[in-house]
Order: sequence, then C-alpha cells, then structure tokens
Amino acid sequence: MPDDNENVYRFAPLSAYPLKQRVLIRLADWAFYFAIFAIGATIRFETQGAENLRKIEDDGKLPVYATWHDQIFLGTFYLKRRGIVFLTSLSFDGEYIARFLQRLGFGVIRGSSTRGGAKGLVKMIRGMNAGLAMGFTVDGPKGPRHQVKHGVVLLAKKTGNPILPFMVRPRKYWTVNSWDGLQIPRPFTRAVMTFGEPIEVPQDASDEEVENIRTDLQSELDRMAGGGKS
Repeated sequence: MPDDNENVYRFAPLSAYPLKQRVLIRLADWAFYFAIFAIGATIRFETQGAENLRKIEDDGKLPVYATWHDQIFLGTFYLKRRGIVFLTSLSFDGEYIARFLQRLGFGVIRGSSTRGGAKGLVKMIRGMNAGLAMGFTVDGPKGPRHQVKHGVVLLAKKTGNPILPFMVRPRKYWTVNSWDGLQIPRPFTRAVMTFGEPIEVPQDASDEEVENIRTDLQSELDRMAGGGKS
C-alpha cells in the first residue's frame, strides 16, 4: 500500500494516447495550472465553517470532501498542497485534469461512475484506510450537472469517515460553455469558501439509508450553492 499511496501523486504514462493527444494533454495541463495560480493568487477569500473541518480532524477521522464539478478551478487553489486525493475519469479530459491536480499537490485515482468506477472506489477505500483524505466532484465526470451520485456515500460508509460538503462562491466570475458550467473567477474578486456540516454514514446503512443520505447531501450542496453570483 505505501507504493500505491505514492503513485497517486505521480503522473501516469501517456503512451496509450496518440501524439496529438499527448501534446494537447500537456498543453491543457500547464494552461490550467498557470491560470489557476495566476487568478487564484489575486482572490480575497473569506472562510466559513472551518470548525466543521477541525471537528473531523479532532475526532481522528479523515474528511471525504464533496462538491460540484464546476468548483474545480477555485476549489483546487484553496485546497492545494494538502495531499487530498481526487477521483478522475479514465479519459482524455480526465488525464489533463489529473495532471494539473497533481501539480497543485493533490493525489489522483483513476476511475469514474461510468468506466472503471468500482475499481476506483476500491482504491479510494484502501487509500482512506491508509490515511489519505479523499475528494469527490459528486456530479462528475460528465453529469448530469448538480446531481449527486452514490459513490461518495458508499466511500463514507465503507471507511467510517464523514462527508464534508464544500462550496467556493466567487462574487464575480465567468461561466465556461461546458456541461458543468465551470466557474472561472474574475481576478481580484472576493470569494467565500464554505465548509458544510459533516455528514456521517453508518457502516451498517441499508440501501434505503444510503439513498436518503445521498438526498441529504444533494440538498446541502444545493443550499450552499444558493448564494450564486452577486
């Protein structure tokens, strides 16, 4: 397991991709990395709910960070260099996302709800059992937008660690014309980073209870995102 833990912070080989895609992956990787740093460094953050993260740590547990896919840009800047491991899809898009996440100090496990999902979840369970905090964009990798999938709840159930919903709301931002409506904050704007109440999942939770908790998480993320653009 130590080797597996170290591997989540290393780039995967690109030999399976044709030359054109290898070049595009590297270009997209560096473009996102520099854009996140250049814009993120200008943002004036306010943090709300930090005590919710501290409570998890004080209880000797690890957070399962959960947010929407459109939060990737600013969320990764705020949470950088903490060693959090995220699930990314086994795809062209997933590869350049994995690379800029790793440049920002995150770990990456490949898998998704549509391809390699079960294997990815098993790796995440093993990682948490070995002491790694995990993160989910809970409507990824391709939507439907803002609809929580079950994987994050199952991970919390299997590991006994609570889900920590979070949301970053920049006051001013651009929206990318993509399935997730990715938010790109405008330089020098203010942003509120909110950590929600931890959500516990009993390890003996029934399928019905898992679904109810998924619905609760959906409601909490909807509520946290409700501030929108001002």
